[in-house]
Amino acid sequence: MLRVDVAIIGGGLVGASLALALQGEARKRGWRIALIEPFAPGDGYQPSYDARSTALSYGSRLIYEGLGLWPAIAEQATAIKRIHVSDRGRFAAARLSADQENVQALGYVVENAWLGHCLWQALDAEVIQWRCPAQVERMEPTAEGYRLTLDDETLIDCSLAILADGGRSSLREQLGITVNQRPYDQTALIANITPERAHGGEAFERFTESGPLALLPLSDNRCALVWTHPSRAVERLLKLDERAFLAELQQAFGYRLGALRQVGARVPYPLVLIEAAEQVRANLVVLGNAAHSLHPIAGQGFNLSLRDVRALADTLLASAAPLGDLTTLQHYAATQAGDQARTVAFSDQVTRLFSTDQPLLAAGRNLGLLGLELLPPAKRWFARQAMGMGTRGNPQ
Repeated sequence: MLRVDVAIIGGGLVGASLALALQGEARKRGWRIALIEPFAPGDGYQPSYDARSTALSYGSRLIYEGLGLWPAIAEQATAIKRIHVSDRGRFAAARLSADQENVQALGYVVENAWLGHCLWQALDAEVIQWRCPAQVERMEPTAEGYRLTLDDETLIDCSLAILADGGRSSLREQLGITVNQRPYDQTALIANITPERAHGGEAFERFTESGPLALLPLSDNRCALVWTHPSRAVERLLKLDERAFLAELQQAFGYRLGALRQVGARVPYPLVLIEAAEQVRANLVVLGNAAHSLHPIAGQGFNLSLRDVRALADTLLASAAPLGDLTTLQHYAATQAGDQARTVAFSDQVTRLFSTDQPLLAAGRNLGLLGLELLPPAKRWFARQAMGMGTRGNPQ
């Protein structure tokens, strides 16, 4: 039997970020933290053309700066200097720039493998006990917290369990936590591509008849592609050879980056908005995609989860109550409720508006883009949403 103060179930980007956020004070307070993850992170970073990536908002940079991690992340982060938003077949477009917002960058694109590597390297083994590879098979509430049963039959008792095991969390279901689902009937096709021209740190959001399309700048003049389609259409795109696929993508995106010359492995992700009906119970917090899973086109999902991480860590460290105290956890949930509601609504409404081909809505969408370009206050509001700086009443 192993006894810890905090057990974080899921050692991915969200779980590892929380471990890092708690680490310094945990060392002073003598807290023992277990980080349980089924997939070993590996001993080092291995560059790959097909590496998946995450768009970090400027607000997320500030959080990682506070944790002392940003200098390491920045070594492999590609700055987003400009964002170009357009609607295929229509004249209006909106352009956002870091210079106009008086920031170094609107956001950054970082390969998940590098971000994970930086996080795992920063964790102190004397404070954070890695259980990897390991998987929690069962969670049972006890008088003092939760008892976890691992796949090797190890038992771990904890005062506070953090459920951060992803959007398809089987443990969430096991605990009877229901979810609200709003399907988009879309699948995101994820790939990396290489264009003819240098991207120059510019990100592109383009709305097409089939659904939104995003190209985000990566290192080595690659771009991360997120291309959404009705689910029934994605299988055909996956079967196309490279030349035929690039031809269709070129037709949808245009020639702002010249000819599209190379595409890597294409991976489909069915899209659905998922929100857990409960995010806290006594001795339990649901975090990350297990709490809310958003459409990727607006780039808000991980950034919202990172703000949750910061708020949860701040709440736990400011509380004099025992770990797992329900009132403390409810205070965290109340603190983040507004941020989550605004971010989910922003992401969902943008996605639905820019995925429709109804003529009246499409015309309104076109006028909306024109309005963003012509009205500085509206443009600034949209930019602050994209930077993760407009979700709180008093943004820093």
